Amino acid sequence: GWGGTVRLSRLIGAEAALDWMLAGKPQAAARALELGAVDRVVAAGELRDSALNLLRLAASGEPSLAAHRAHKQQPLADTPETRERLAELQRQHAGKLDRHYPAPAAILNALVRHATLPLDEALQIEACTFAVLAKSDVARALIGLFLGDQLVRKKARAWSGKAAPVRRSAVLGAGIMGGGVAFQSASSGVPIVMKDIRGEALELGLKTASQLLDRQIDKGRLDAVGKQRVLENIQPALDYQDFAGVDLVVEAVVENPKVKAAVLAEVEDQVPADAVLTSNTSTISIDLLAQGLKRPESFCGMHFFNPVQLMQLVEVIRGSRSSEATIARTVAYASAMGKTPIVVGDCPGFLVNRVLFPYFNGFNRLLRDGVDFERIDRVMEAFGWPMGPAYLADVIGIDTMVHADRVLQEGFPERMGHDGEPIMDALLASGALGQKNGKGFYEYTQDASGRRSRQPAAAARALIAERVLERVEVSDEEIVDRLMIPLCLEAVRCLEDGIVETAEEIDMGLLLGIGFPRFRGGALRYLDTQGLAVFARKAEAHARHGGLYQLTDDFRARLAAGRGYF
Repeated sequence: GWGGTVRLSRLIGAEAALDWMLAGKPQAAARALELGAVDRVVAAGELRDSALNLLRLAASGEPSLAAHRAHKQQPLADTPETRERLAELQRQHAGKLDRHYPAPAAILNALVRHATLPLDEALQIEACTFAVLAKSDVARALIGLFLGDQLVRKKARAWSGKAAPVRRSAVLGAGIMGGGVAFQSASSGVPIVMKDIRGEALELGLKTASQLLDRQIDKGRLDAVGKQRVLENIQPALDYQDFAGVDLVVEAVVENPKVKAAVLAEVEDQVPADAVLTSNTSTISIDLLAQGLKRPESFCGMHFFNPVQLMQLVEVIRGSRSSEATIARTVAYASAMGKTPIVVGDCPGFLVNRVLFPYFNGFNRLLRDGVDFERIDRVMEAFGWPMGPAYLADVIGIDTMVHADRVLQEGFPERMGHDGEPIMDALLASGALGQKNGKGFYEYTQDASGRRSRQPAAAARALIAERVLERVEVSDEEIVDRLMIPLCLEAVRCLEDGIVETAEEIDMGLLLGIGFPRFRGGALRYLDTQGLAVFARKAEAHARHGGLYQLTDDFRARLAAGRGYF
């Protein structure tokens, strides 16, 4: 916008300009100088003097500002050779662009059109292109996510401003999640005690942290000294001897309410009276876990997503007795770790899993109708998801999926129950765990270089075929609708139930927690984009599939009043 595609393409050439604009990545200063995008590159300490010297030279006519301006305005010669070169550039880049994001294709087309035109005509082409993009659904969605991100950060800063700092933390359990929490805390400069009952688990947790740090060294983001400093921030422990100086504890043991409650009650007596206890549970009620605690006001949920080092979202779950100070300190700790915390209410599945599992419920119904899981994955990936539901289930783990699904069924039986045994329960009973053991909806193998490949599992297809109730012909659009309707309506219910305060936080939670397609802006933005009336007609067409497809009274009121969610 504002002449950028025109001036840059004339300044450094069409080919280099397209590389810069379509990738949208920072460029090295030396390369910018080489191409002519900048006039000088100097050391930071010489910046002011060098800039003043350049201005003096320009004032004297060397370099010539007029020549610079003429160069930036000079189009390419309109010759057959030029047109062929531009057409070749268009062919080279067009096949690499993501069709879900219109801006790169628009940049490419605009540059090819205006490269040989006078400045004023070229700027007009860019301005018209920009206007079309600015009014697109994708632009509204991405701008909405930017504003949602600002809102979430603002709320986190407000909470953190009321919090006592976490100078030292602890994590109970050195498994995948506990080890990830320890790594993230230590990397952000907050020392952490990592406790487990098994020495080999502690060794594995430290080894995992070391390997993650080695990857950063390989990428040039860290050196050996930095790695050692991070590892020194992780103190392995087999007992509670060093918990007296801990400000916050993250419990990350097995997802079993009795085990978690016992561990939390045990650690409560080992920490200072003002320490905060949190549970990294993905589904278990915070109020249930708080029942056995002496200080339930100092307890809340702190749900990290796997893998901890990559996933940005942390759900901070407020129990009915969690104090403001407890929530504030937990939010502050998550922020200090470089995460994006969102405060949510206590309910089965909290926000992300509560919204995600209706999507899988719809997936199960499609399987029972004879729709092939590989096709469903292709359709949903084309819709914009990073992976389809079958592949996602394998990545999460079939055992984890079954456990969480049962929690959601128990919590919301009137709409999240199944007609008969769910397909994933049958897969688990057959020994399939997904990527954990290489058997799930897909079979996973590794070649000699460690690259993983997958193919649809014949065993899974046979198991599903035995459970097909009737073979129903469905279009790709119907596949999308039957998965997205229950997801979106559960997001609506979370807003109505006050599980999250704002529509922006719901959409940001889904974006960061489950990879909701960015260009669609989130579940509630997706409703607004297609229009509530259109969505209502789709939901009513599928109402026979059960409670997850029923519109809420508040949704109908918004529809009648002509109001959306943003």
